[in-house]
Amino acid sequence: MCKELLETAWSALERAYAPYSHFQVGAAIRTKSGKIWSGCNVEIANYGCTLCAERTAIVKAVSEGDLLPGGLETVLVATKTDKPTAPCGSCRQVIEEFSCAETRILMSNKPGEISLELKHADLLPYSFNSSDLN
Repeated sequence: MCKELLETAWSALERAYAPYSHFQVGAAIRTKSGKIWSGCNVEIANYGCTLCAERTAIVKAVSEGDLLPGGLETVLVATKTDKPTAPCGSCRQVIEEFSCAETRILMSNKPGEISLELKHADLLPYSFNSSDLN
């Protein structure tokens, strides 16, 4: 199960557009339908317009009708770093929007290996979500 996510994320990393930071990130997400979606980071000279790999994969799944709130099972983030790299704060909030109680966050900094695994709730405790708007 993780093998396909790993291969997808590392393949996406190779397509990352990171001409400024040279920090390539690949992501793969699995939705409750079982489908896997990939994403890579896309840097823009105006950094505020940059898209992270995790959000790219999530937006692809949403735009194709495969992801609704509560439908995100797994997020895998791949980076060529010395230690695992977690999703940034903005990505954590987007993951929160679509996560379920058991959403897993996997990090890989070596091809073919999961370096760290957490539940999303452990990565973003006391999250802000739709229940806070009521």
